[in-house]
Amino acid sequence: MKKQSLSIGGLVYSTEGGRMCPACRQPVAQCTCKSTNPVPVGDGVVRVSRETKGRGGKAVTVVKGVALDMTGLATLGKQLRTACGSGGTVKDGVIEIQGDHVERVMAALQAQGHRVKRAGG
Repeated sequence: MKKQSLSIGGLVYSTEGGRMCPACRQPVAQCTCKSTNPVPVGDGVVRVSRETKGRGGKAVTVVKGVALDMTGLATLGKQLRTACGSGGTVKDGVIEIQGDHVERVMAALQAQGHRVKRAGG
């Protein structure tokens, strides 16, 4: 019984290496699991919408459905923020750009060859 509980758990923190990945048991900085994350597969359509909910009334342009890995998504987010001249972030496979820039973002994505649809109202 004791062996089963040991095989489930693992080293979480080491004073030598810091935080440890539970899957590959390497320090988080050298983790091999994050490089093998699959690219999300969608329907091939990038959806651009404007949201204000939960943001104190401020508008945010949201881009969902881009089939890129996290580094490609971060690069695309940087390009879109530069094109719009505003800030933003990339979280959980979604690009958020501060302000109402739906038309600019759609034009920039179409210029890069993505199939784009406006989502929401």
